[in-house]
Amino acid sequence: MSKIYAGARLRRLREERGMNQAELARVLAISPSYLNQMEHDSRPLTVPVLLRLTEAFGVDPGFFSERDASRLVADLREALAAELADARISASDLTELASRMPAVAQVLLDLGRRNQLLAERLTDATDGRGTDGRAADREAPRSPHEEIRDFFYRRQNYLHDTDLAAERLAEEIGIRPGEVVRVLTARLADVHNVRLTVESSDHLHRYDGPSRTLYLSNRLRPGQRAFRMATQLALLEYADELDRQAAEDFPADSPAHTLARIGIANYFAAALILPYTAFHAAAEEVRYDIERLTDRYGLGFETVCHRLSTLQRPGLRGVPFSFVRVDRAGNMSKRQSATGFHFSRAGGTCPLWNVYEAFAAPGRIHVQVAEMPDGQRFLWTARAVTRHRGGWGEPGKTFAIGLGCEIRHAHRLVYSDGLDLTSPSAATPIGMGCRVCERLDCPQRAAPPLGHALRIDQNAGTFVPYPVLDPRP
Repeated sequence: MSKIYAGARLRRLREERGMNQAELARVLAISPSYLNQMEHDSRPLTVPVLLRLTEAFGVDPGFFSERDASRLVADLREALAAELADARISASDLTELASRMPAVAQVLLDLGRRNQLLAERLTDATDGRGTDGRAADREAPRSPHEEIRDFFYRRQNYLHDTDLAAERLAEEIGIRPGEVVRVLTARLADVHNVRLTVESSDHLHRYDGPSRTLYLSNRLRPGQRAFRMATQLALLEYADELDRQAAEDFPADSPAHTLARIGIANYFAAALILPYTAFHAAAEEVRYDIERLTDRYGLGFETVCHRLSTLQRPGLRGVPFSFVRVDRAGNMSKRQSATGFHFSRAGGTCPLWNVYEAFAAPGRIHVQVAEMPDGQRFLWTARAVTRHRGGWGEPGKTFAIGLGCEIRHAHRLVYSDGLDLTSPSAATPIGMGCRVCERLDCPQRAAPPLGHALRIDQNAGTFVPYPVLDPRP
């Protein structure tokens, strides 16, 4: 076992329980001086002490393990970009802050984002967009959709209680590949007296409460039909639980609470038609071959990718994935992450990312080893999917679906076969978006990064830093 230095977390746990060092030392059967050294990271936590802590406080041993702080570090670098450009703070300093004192790092992150918001409001007022002075005085609220993304982001895209409840129901009613629609139809009818009607309509689905009828469009494929039926079943059968989980973060009468209920219901639906234990075993068996999983379960590429990004059950974890859905214009309509990959909030993503290459060859999976500016590398798979409404002249929808994992997990994926995962030259340098990317020499740079003064090279047509003037006489 590697040495664990978790002094800040140990001290915080002790203070939360209202104990002083002498009291906790008695519980752990160690001396107060030894505990003091552990709290100041002079000594690591030993296995016996760790076991006593988990028994005494009922916490998971992972509470004291070294946490992956890369997501918090990336958020800090983005929110404090202008301040960090003038300060002598290295990436290692931010990493240590996020690892040792995550609560302090979160406060700085909140202050940095508030500062950005104030700067934007000041700019609006200066440009005359804050008409009559009142628009600039109002704090622009975050959109409910952004709040829901953060809701799942904070939980690393895994809802433990919801997943367990869905798996229990799947076992109770006998969910099996190829029989999902039949089983869900019977459950809706027998338990909730809900009748299923397939109709020709522009509405993909709608539920009529008074008549207890669920209308589904005949344009839905069987997998899509099953997912919408499972979502409606969650709303009917687990309404109180959905309310409870949504209320953890949002007031009951807020738009974000309503969206959170729907998001949790969608999560339940995926966990119901793809029960965790069986799906995890299937994914490991085929080495996360997405197309083989879609064939086995009769579901769409996006649905399978999204479910793969949720396999984070303690004791039975899958590969931690980041999941993204983008359109040709670079708009992200879905983004969730169980890894350290950071999606920029400042707008725009990297054109060197292979999710955009997927549009050039729809239907084919594109594989890329990508390296972030901080040296972290990821294996990304991406494929374009198209949805047609069915009628002549009706526009369809085309998205690129991306699924990525840290390079240390890449060997578990079939997509890593034949790739040199150790060679730095095999990785494509990408960033989080031009406004927060530090790669000043990138040929695809479209805007200068926050906190950097750049000029345009008239000959090369690229951004280059202004020369640094020596202040000495």
